[in-house]
Amino acid sequence: MYSIALKQKQHPTYILTDQASDAHVEVVPERGGIVTAWRIGGTQLLYFDADRFADPTKSVRGGIPILFPICGNLPHSTYEIEGQSYELAQHGFARNLPWTVRDRAVKANGSVLTLVLDSTPDTLSVYPFEFQLIFTYRLQGTQLHIEQSYTNQSQRRMPFSTGLHPYFQLADASPQTKSQLQLEIPATRYVNQIEQTEHDYTGSLNWDAPELDLAFRPISAHQASAADPQRQVKVSIHYDSAYTTLVFWTVAEKNYYCLEPWSAPRNALNTGTDLLWLEPGETRSMHVSFDAQLES
Repeated sequence: MYSIALKQKQHPTYILTDQASDAHVEVVPERGGIVTAWRIGGTQLLYFDADRFADPTKSVRGGIPILFPICGNLPHSTYEIEGQSYELAQHGFARNLPWTVRDRAVKANGSVLTLVLDSTPDTLSVYPFEFQLIFTYRLQGTQLHIEQSYTNQSQRRMPFSTGLHPYFQLADASPQTKSQLQLEIPATRYVNQIEQTEHDYTGSLNWDAPELDLAFRPISAHQASAADPQRQVKVSIHYDSAYTTLVFWTVAEKNYYCLEPWSAPRNALNTGTDLLWLEPGETRSMHVSFDAQLES
């Protein structure tokens, strides 16, 4: 049986539930349309820093932030369109803006919440395109589906990249715990985004590093996964062909890891690499889904 409830926490929070699988997802439209929690039974799948979330001056660390219209950062936070320079902060602005609830429904295939983000004078000052984003979250069993549509409402072609930044919970922050992660990433090369060096990927990583920020590309399949033997959790990520890059990120002394599908690498607005383009009035539909498997 599916249900959706609205609970007033620090912000209005929508709770999607699948009672048959004892699965719950929490979404906060006012803070970037973010998924703040996903749990199955007593197992919390996502890391979430509640203290940072309580401070609106800080970026959210945890949950599943939305990246748009860029993934990663830009050199000097700057890009150029038709000879005009603009500044965009890391990962863009979608994760920081309030989204509007368009619909919530209980359907035969899950609990469904649809959110909308429209361009504003503030977004136009840093990204000179009118747009509309529609994200639909659907919880069905142990799967969380995120259907997306991107519409160019401008009179000229609109470039963008997009991604999701899920933070997955670990039992602790030790290198020993992280080294037990069993990653299935469909790539043989990655770029160390800290050192800007390229490496072969053979399945092993330096878990003693202060930070791992690795962009795997090109990717050869539309699925990746990470299994955590200590918590007995495996999460698989399915994504469509628009996603060309998988980023793995973790920081020493923090009990999380991120496995992020991006449609383009960092700085795509300047380099054009894998940049998505929409003609005036055009809509692009995309999807990502997460499937959690818990061992008893």
